[in-house]
Amino acid sequence: MEAHSPLPYLREGLIFLGAAGLAVPLLSRLKISPVLGYLLAGSIVGPFGLGLLTADHPWLARFVVADIDGVRHLAEIGVVFLMFMIGLELSIERLWAWRSQVFGLGSLQILVCGALVTWIGLSLGLPSDTALVVGMALSLSSTAIVLQLLMDGRRQTTPAGRTGFAILLMQDLAVVPILFMVGVLAEPGDSGLASGLAAALGKAALAIILIYVVGRVVLRPALRQVAAARNAEMFTAAVLLAVVGVAALTAGFGLSMALGALLAGLLLAETEYRHQIEVDIQPFKGLLLGLFFMSVGMGIDWRFVVADPLRIMAAVIALWLLKATVITGLALLFRQRFAVALESGLMLGQSGEFAFVILAAAVSLGLIGGAVEQYVLMLASISMLLTPPVVEAGQRLGRFLQRRATAQASATAQDELADSSGHVVIAGFGRVGQTVAQVAAAAGLDFVAVDSDVGKLAPRLPENAETRGRVFFGDASRADILARAGIARASAVAVTMNDPAAVTRIVREIHHRWPGIPIHARARDEEHAALLRELGASYSTPEAVEASLQLAARMLEDSGFTGETISRFLAEQRTMAEARAGGPVEAAHQRGE
Repeated sequence: MEAHSPLPYLREGLIFLGAAGLAVPLLSRLKISPVLGYLLAGSIVGPFGLGLLTADHPWLARFVVADIDGVRHLAEIGVVFLMFMIGLELSIERLWAWRSQVFGLGSLQILVCGALVTWIGLSLGLPSDTALVVGMALSLSSTAIVLQLLMDGRRQTTPAGRTGFAILLMQDLAVVPILFMVGVLAEPGDSGLASGLAAALGKAALAIILIYVVGRVVLRPALRQVAAARNAEMFTAAVLLAVVGVAALTAGFGLSMALGALLAGLLLAETEYRHQIEVDIQPFKGLLLGLFFMSVGMGIDWRFVVADPLRIMAAVIALWLLKATVITGLALLFRQRFAVALESGLMLGQSGEFAFVILAAAVSLGLIGGAVEQYVLMLASISMLLTPPVVEAGQRLGRFLQRRATAQASATAQDELADSSGHVVIAGFGRVGQTVAQVAAAAGLDFVAVDSDVGKLAPRLPENAETRGRVFFGDASRADILARAGIARASAVAVTMNDPAAVTRIVREIHHRWPGIPIHARARDEEHAALLRELGASYSTPEAVEASLQLAARMLEDSGFTGETISRFLAEQRTMAEARAGGPVEAAHQRGE
């Protein structure tokens, strides 16, 4: 009876799960990024880690992954799922809304960085074709690592996060024409590079349009049929088939699988199944991305680094400084603040995972090889390994620069407020404070907002709010800071901070020092609202009340009630809430007014 053959990559899979299960939690306890943990774990179990000891200790071979290329091919599926999640969160409408940064800033970054690296390669004596391939490969950054770091730190929506995402998105789109360029360089033919590249791009554009049109016709009805069966496993299987199927289809057209996954995400982002798909796919993406990061770590040959450490590290630093300088300058041209531009530049200074794809294609076509290939691969791998600490340092530097710039702007704004009057002071500029500012600006009121969180000092407000208001740095719970904001000459003050103790303290002090100014305070609950009224607030409503009333209004509207009836119900509920908290009349009576 024949023995069953083992599953392919079974041992490698066990090593991956064991290394991830041991190393990553241990490094997380040391507050080291999970991405860096995967990279280090891969470096240990790879052929250039424990693999170097197998000659003297053969038993270690059981714990070493020797077939990097095979694992790397499997790990590329992690990038495929990452690109699918990007497309799922993006949608065609949002991509078009970001067209200036994606196609403008992103394209310029690739062209300028690629041209500079190519020029450096030519000056070092590389052939023109080789230098161009190296320049294009190193102009790209690591989408997988940077986006994972942004998601881990919940920084996707920060200005630097949005700028970095836009550039990375264009880089991912650019992989396709770069791969075409590599193919044309290998066989330029009689028509030359430009015409060959144009023809290849035309075929690619036709394939993308065809896949997108067919996908719109097929995907949603197919998912509707699967969802009607009310079988969670079948729905997850259908989504996985859509992701891998579209990726394989683009690969069949000679495009990258990552681009196909992005198209699949864009297609499904427009369906009603988007949120369920995100939940179902997330575990697959995280596990496969971990495998990808480990495969990158496995490729780092530390012997190469030890043999010439100064030259390798000098090249890594030079690449990072070059790309960071270019990205910072271009971001400034696109009207980003200096702190945001610099943080974005430092965040994207590394090489990326697609450098391995581009170099592999160039090697197979004979455009690059030998020591140059190894040198560039090592440069890309080490730069990716250093990404987590550099990104953390960039974030700290960005916060420091933003805090300093905000403090300087605050001093200027305070000087300008010396003669102002009739404005509204907003203590706290989070979501509630920004909503109050928008309403005030829409009503024609000037406002002055104070907040100590530098991330809230440059909000995306409508144009009328930006022109009618000023926001500056300061502790909004301190009366002397509010005094500098001109509270003595203000028409009203809104205390919107999300700290009940701080709200209570500042309401008491405002009423004591400026008893004539109306105070509108945000309360945590009815008991807190009653306390604020006793301390001098003219109006205070629990923060959950209005949200609940708006939800109830929508429910009544969908149930067939008229607008007049809904307004009456809401007015009654507001009156009852005010009475429970101690309404304006009772509060005024308690203050002896």
